[in-house]
Amino acid sequence: MTKKKTAIPAEQAVKDENTQETKKPINVCGHRKIFYIVSVTLIVISIIVALCGRLNLAIQFKGGTEITYSYTGEIDTSRVEEIVDEAIGERAVVTTGESMADSSKTVTLSFASEKGLTNSIQTKLTDSLQSELKDNNLEVYGSNDVSPSNGKEFFIKCLVAVIFSVIVMIIYIGFRFRKIGGISAGCMAVVALVHDMLMVFGCFVICGFDIDANFMAVLLTILGYSINATIIIYDRIRENKKIYGRKAEVDELVNLSVTQTIGRSIHTNVTTILAMAIVCIVCIIAGVSSILSFAFPLIIGMLAGVYSSNCIAPTLWVCWQEHRKKKLLAQASAGKKK
Repeated sequence: MTKKKTAIPAEQAVKDENTQETKKPINVCGHRKIFYIVSVTLIVISIIVALCGRLNLAIQFKGGTEITYSYTGEIDTSRVEEIVDEAIGERAVVTTGESMADSSKTVTLSFASEKGLTNSIQTKLTDSLQSELKDNNLEVYGSNDVSPSNGKEFFIKCLVAVIFSVIVMIIYIGFRFRKIGGISAGCMAVVALVHDMLMVFGCFVICGFDIDANFMAVLLTILGYSINATIIIYDRIRENKKIYGRKAEVDELVNLSVTQTIGRSIHTNVTTILAMAIVCIVCIIAGVSSILSFAFPLIIGMLAGVYSSNCIAPTLWVCWQEHRKKKLLAQASAGKKK
C-alpha cells in the first residue's frame, strides 16, 4: 500500500499565531469519528435525563404562582425552601430583593405549576412561614398568578431572534468565505452552534437548574462566542488555501488551520471562563443559585464552543467537501461511460 503524498508534510513545523511556538499539525480530521461519538453520547444522555423528569421549567414558561413577603433582619433562603416543602409539599424558587416602593426587604416564592396555588394553600403556607420565622416578621406583600402564555410568548421571541441570527450568519459566512464553499461552511457552523446549545441544555438538565430566562441568556451569549471562534478557523483555511492551492487536500488545510489557531481560541475564552469560575465559587459559598444557574452553564457553553469550533464545524465541512468531491467524480465517470 502506498502512502498518500501530501502538500503539507506531517513533519512540517507550524507556527502558532498566538504563542509563536512551532508544533506539528494536529490530526483533527483523523479523529473526527471520536469527536462525533463523544458529542452524540453527551446529547443522548441529556435527552434521556430530560425525559426521565429532570426537566424543570421555570414559572416564566410553565406558569404558576408568585408570593412575595416583606421581612426584617436576615433570612435563610434554604430554610425557607425547607419550610415550604414541609408545609405544602411543593418546590419553590426563593429569591430575595428590595421593594422599590418603600425600600423594605422582600422574599419571593415562585411555584411553577399549570394550576397555581389555591387561596387555602397560600394561607397554610403563610401561617407556616410566620410560625417558623417569627424573628423575621413576615407579612404578605403581594401574590399573583403567572400565565404560561406569557412564557410561551417570551420563548417564541427568543426563538425568532436565534433563527434570525442563524440566517444572517449563514449569509455572512457564505459571502465572506465563498472561495472555500461559503454556504456549506456556514451550515456546518450552525450545526456546531446547535451542538453548543444542546450542551448548555444538557448542563441545565443534569444539574437540575430551572429552564428560565438565564437559559435563554446563556444561549444567546454562546452564539456570539462560538461563531467568532469558528470564523477565525475558516479565515485561516481560506488563507492557507491561497498558499497551497489545489496541491493540499481539504483535511490537510483544516489540520493546519486548527493547529495555527487553537492557541488563540483557547486564550480568548480562558479569561471569561476563569471569571465565571470565580463567580460560581462565590455563588456556592453565598448560596446564590440564581446567578450560579447562569455562570456555570456559561462555562460549559464556552468549553463546548471551543470544542465545536475546532473539532466539529471544520471536520463536518471536510466531510461535506469530500462527499461533494466523490459525487462530482461519480457524475463525471458516468458521463464518460455514456
